[in-house]
Amino acid sequence: MSVPATASPPPPAMAPWALTAVMCAALTLALAGSFAFPALLPGLVAAWGLSNTDAGWIAGVYFAGYAAAVAVLVTLTDRVDARRVFLGGALATALAMAGFAWLAQGFWSALLFRLLAGAGLAGTYMPGLRALIDRYDGPGQGRALSFYTATFSLGMALSFLLAGEVGARLGWRAAFWAAAGASALALPLVALALRPAAPAADPDVASLFDLRPVLRNRPAMGYVLAYAVHAWELMGMRSWLVAFLAFVLALDGGGASWPAPTTVATIGGVLATAASIGGQEAAARWGRRRVLAVLMGASAVTSMAMGFSALASYAVAAAAALVYMLVTLADSAALTAGTVAMAAPGRRGATLAVHSLIGFAGGALGPVVMGAVLDAAGGGASVTAWVLGFGSLGLAVALGPVFLYLLGGRRAPTGSS
Repeated sequence: MSVPATASPPPPAMAPWALTAVMCAALTLALAGSFAFPALLPGLVAAWGLSNTDAGWIAGVYFAGYAAAVAVLVTLTDRVDARRVFLGGALATALAMAGFAWLAQGFWSALLFRLLAGAGLAGTYMPGLRALIDRYDGPGQGRALSFYTATFSLGMALSFLLAGEVGARLGWRAAFWAAAGASALALPLVALALRPAAPAADPDVASLFDLRPVLRNRPAMGYVLAYAVHAWELMGMRSWLVAFLAFVLALDGGGASWPAPTTVATIGGVLATAASIGGQEAAARWGRRRVLAVLMGASAVTSMAMGFSALASYAVAAAAALVYMLVTLADSAALTAGTVAMAAPGRRGATLAVHSLIGFAGGALGPVVMGAVLDAAGGGASVTAWVLGFGSLGLAVALGPVFLYLLGGRRAPTGSS
């Protein structure tokens, strides 16, 4: 059943800036447990006797759960109010975090609850973006989009901070209970602040879940594939950074007590939020593909160099990690904005679904491949292993500019938004 394309959303319940702030806050809360496992990884590896490959699977399956659910949930926003999808996703996230806190006892149980949490993320991240842009009408929509996507980094920062601080004081189970509570707070925030709105859909779209037209949209797919290798690097870096810093701290004699590895990850996540917004502003001013080629090239070089910082000191490695997070996140909002700009009329939800599906499939592979590289190179107690592990992320993201120039058109399809 199709919905008339002339249907327009009702007037927003609040000013556009307030709407953007609410959705950014809701996303931040929903992401509160997203990186709890990587933040607590060194302790859980020891407690459960995990290999680096095992740990990589637990970290990466979160994004696999996202990829498995996102095509259905985000495409559904072409027919169902994205607000409803977001609320369901936030509830699923809170329940998955609570399940991890209550029942996780080792590799398989942790894998299950991380998979379910990833499916919850699929119901919040991009559906939240869709809920925002369906209610935000005006020239500032692109900037609102960049603020929202940049908030992903802020949510990751909160996740590292919450897990690190609560886990250090009350244990890892308490950290996951805290994440469950934070995710649950997103429910009343969105339910009370956003009015229901019917999405405007193209009456000529015959099948809701037919993604083939999106896959044939070469300019959009250029951004999608570039986003996939960006996510490969980003999620690999985020999943292993705390463990790397803990390794360098031990190598340095444990003399530096502050900032702790989780604090470094938190500070970097907050700073990277501004970097993501800045990258989108630069892309809008100087050309998206040109700016993205520079940013992704710089990210590849930084990845290749990151492991060598262990040869210096913990202070140098912490400073390098902050730079690394800034560079890695700088292209995030611009890549998503590029996909949205290239989406065909009536296919915005389906295009975002493909963007998320393929993108987070890359995000799922990054932590696993890096963990396997660490194991193959002798484990996480070797500088050489970390150099090769971070190098694997750099090789992946270096493909981003290639995809953009091979597939990316200079203009969006006729009539695209």
